[in-house]
Amino acid sequence: MTQPKISKNRISQKAGSFTESVIREMTREALKYGAVNLGQGFPDFAAPFDIKEKAIEAIAGDKNQYAITWGVKEFRDAIAAKTKWFLGLEIDPETELTVTCGSTEGMIAGMMACVDEGEEVIVFEPFYENYAPDAILSDAKPRHIALYPPTKDGESWTFDREELRSAFNEKTKAIIICNPNNPTGKVFTREELEFIADLCKEFDALCFTDEIYEHIIYDENLPHISMAQIDGMRERTIVVNSLSKTYSVTGWRVGYCIAPPDITSAIRKVHDFLTVGAAHPLQVAGAYALSLPPSYYEGLKTEYEHKKDLIFPALREAGFKCFAPEGAYYIMADISDFGFANDIEFTRHLIQNIGVAVVPASSFYHDKKLGSQQVRFCFCKKDETLNAAVERLQKLRNG
Repeated sequence: MTQPKISKNRISQKAGSFTESVIREMTREALKYGAVNLGQGFPDFAAPFDIKEKAIEAIAGDKNQYAITWGVKEFRDAIAAKTKWFLGLEIDPETELTVTCGSTEGMIAGMMACVDEGEEVIVFEPFYENYAPDAILSDAKPRHIALYPPTKDGESWTFDREELRSAFNEKTKAIIICNPNNPTGKVFTREELEFIADLCKEFDALCFTDEIYEHIIYDENLPHISMAQIDGMRERTIVVNSLSKTYSVTGWRVGYCIAPPDITSAIRKVHDFLTVGAAHPLQVAGAYALSLPPSYYEGLKTEYEHKKDLIFPALREAGFKCFAPEGAYYIMADISDFGFANDIEFTRHLIQNIGVAVVPASSFYHDKKLGSQQVRFCFCKKDETLNAAVERLQKLRNG
């Protein structure tokens, strides 16, 4: 007798609830049409030679086998030393650090280590597109709170404090902050962080803070402040960081999480079964990178400020409504004056007919309509790349 066939879904509900990365898709589209890629946030210039040389030496010195899953000791020691120098925080590299495969893995490992099914995670939008899927993959429910764009020069992206307070409840497990922010370029002020911290303490919530752009801030009146520096937040903050942006090695995939010992222990378990460990020789090179003097970071800021000053006025001249970022290396631009139905149509036109790739901003929003008249430009590129984009964007103004 033939048994009835049982029909099962081949794709999980989790995987079916979000899309593949639109940012990475834009890089593929740029390659397809020969467009200047101002979409994905990776430098097209060489990483510092001395850092690469240390990686080569580590490989030649046979640092090629598994390291301790949660990080090479000299790298963890270097992270602790830099954190003390830069943030003034004493961390124990033996109990409060986990080295991960980039900040991307650091965030998902942290969330899977802390969040249970049915709990809620607050996400500011527009958001770096990984955060909402991270919440879903962690069985959490994301709650989205708007960041509102500036209306004039000198203003920042802001959030409504009553809206944020109303999002916190007994199910709130955590809030995610990206500071400096991708994609908006916002730098959170101490006052804003203290308000968020008070809510976390009131509702016994954690804070995941993504700080990979910590050294790329343009306003001297807005120093980088980590949530872990705010009174009462050290024990409830997970700091996520990486080598990628500060040292221009996005392809190395070496990041780390700083967290209290109990949370670190849980992150290490999740990390072990996600990826086992980050590349051994690149951690050795990372230990050298983190020992660089303050002059390196001053030079990094100066270089990116130059690139911002190259592309930002050109975008306004081409017809985009935009405001200078306070940090990171992105500019969110309003496209409503160009008369396109949405950001997808405009991005397609920009890639195929103008020859410049950007990211449609709807990918940074839960409610896609909120980003339907915005795109994100990335300016971590060589001057000749930015100049080529500027020249091509003049076609928009002329046509």
